[in-house]
Amino acid sequence: MRLRSWLVVGISAALLLGIGAVGISVNRSALRAAETVHRADTLALATNNGGLAEQLLLVSAKELSDFATGRPLSRTPGDPADREALVEYSAKSTFFTYGLVLTDLKGNPINATKSWNMFPDPEAVGRKPVISALALGRPGFSSIMTIKNTFVQAVAVPIVAAGEPVALLYGFIPVTESQLQEYLVKLSDRLHVSMLVDSAGTVGASSRPELIGTLVDSGIISKIGSTDPVFVTYRAADGQSMIATVRGGLPGGWAYVRTQSTATFDGPIRNRSLTINLALLTMLLVGVVGIAVLGYRSQLVRRRAEERFAALVEHAPDVVSVLDAEGRVKYSSPSSKRILGFTAVGSSVFDILHEDDRPQIQQRFAALMEEMGGLERMQVRVRQAGGNNHRWFDFTASNQLHNAALNGIVINARDITDSREMQDRLAHDAYHDPLTGLPNRRRLHERLATSLRSSPVGVLYVDLDGFKPVNDELGHEAGDELLRQVGERLSSVLRPTDVLARVGGDEFVLLLPGVGPADNGAGLCTRLRELIREPFEIHGNEVRIGASIGLHLAAPGERPDDVLRTADQAMYAVKYGPERPGRHRA
Repeated sequence: MRLRSWLVVGISAALLLGIGAVGISVNRSALRAAETVHRADTLALATNNGGLAEQLLLVSAKELSDFATGRPLSRTPGDPADREALVEYSAKSTFFTYGLVLTDLKGNPINATKSWNMFPDPEAVGRKPVISALALGRPGFSSIMTIKNTFVQAVAVPIVAAGEPVALLYGFIPVTESQLQEYLVKLSDRLHVSMLVDSAGTVGASSRPELIGTLVDSGIISKIGSTDPVFVTYRAADGQSMIATVRGGLPGGWAYVRTQSTATFDGPIRNRSLTINLALLTMLLVGVVGIAVLGYRSQLVRRRAEERFAALVEHAPDVVSVLDAEGRVKYSSPSSKRILGFTAVGSSVFDILHEDDRPQIQQRFAALMEEMGGLERMQVRVRQAGGNNHRWFDFTASNQLHNAALNGIVINARDITDSREMQDRLAHDAYHDPLTGLPNRRRLHERLATSLRSSPVGVLYVDLDGFKPVNDELGHEAGDELLRQVGERLSSVLRPTDVLARVGGDEFVLLLPGVGPADNGAGLCTRLRELIREPFEIHGNEVRIGASIGLHLAAPGERPDDVLRTADQAMYAVKYGPERPGRHRA
């Protein structure tokens, strides 16, 4: 009898040890998968943030190039009109609030927004990326430079006449007040430091402003030229072990860098794994002792362990699910109900996806089923409770059908809705005027090219008369408000297929697809002029302005640039009379 009891105890202990070994194995597998996903997500985040920073740099160069092409400059040294144009643009610019400099092709200053020499030494190291990029026909972005104890970044574009560059226009961004700096401050938290560094390793923007102008670690500097995101480990000045994610290849040799201590990088995942391992080992010890003392205590210990594990999973931010070979959800962590509003266990995963995403996901799921241990990364929209709203998730699917402990397709899903919305907002900003919200010149050009492929287009080029006195007498804020109200007033008469864009300081363009006879366009010009002549209420002041409108009826197949230039010249003839020669835009 005693032997039988010990045999039962031994078998029970062996079974318990086997269960514990499986649990530790699963935990190790989950740890490896979590670390892989964590590192992949960190690299993806660096790629996304670096891409957003790159887009913002390119938008600044686009704005400067639009000014250079849209506001002809005489390029006469010290020309007051040129200086007035530079000062006016700098005051309105989103980026170049520190000032602008016009130079010849050798870098000799011709004109500037400030009377003192605000241009750094031509041999300054920070200018080398600018010169290299301009030589390749691209906008130039400098490294960090210092002008009168102010850290600045220069952006340069060529001024082209008759198809050849004739001068250079430099815009200076005060890095401590730049949009990149504001963006990184918004990303700040106590565990990470996000930075943008130039090719020499000097910090130009940081979620911790006090780091601007300092040098990063030499290990980071050696990876700045890498276009693919990489990890760099190094020792901080205080001896702390650090890890940095570096995504280089930004314009001008810049790089996005995200640093944190290795303890905070690996700690949460490994600590959780260690906690689970310790819990499992404790369960084994208590189980063996409990079986030896009293068999029933094993059930109590197991129940407590299950509750502890469920509590850990319940508060995890990611959704973990296991699917069978048909795509049905066998298990889903409690966080799924918190995020989606329902538990998907028993449902087909394809039924809860957005209908536009299903064909692609079904195809990739079928491919994953053919590869044991295969891994697939995808971004999909998942339906929330009620069926009307969807949230974006980053799925990592691993084929673990061969793993007896899992026997399914393991899905790790992270909610990336906020990140996707940020990308959509930045994409919108790249095609719209920040002041009025209307499409910008880039968006206008694309819409015009599309329309001209198949139908005639009426193009109305609108230039406001009397706008500059409003700016001079009431200030730039009043001028901005007037532009917004003009945009709203013009938008009120558009058809659903029409397009209104702001293409310059006080210039707007209307595209009227399908408009044929000139009488139709002329009548609309008259209505628009009457509409703009009506008084505006600007900060308690009644403001009256007029508009000069040039009309061009473009036939299918015309080049968009030629169409806009013809409409611009028609407006110029209306504004100044046909006897004056028309203006020419580079």
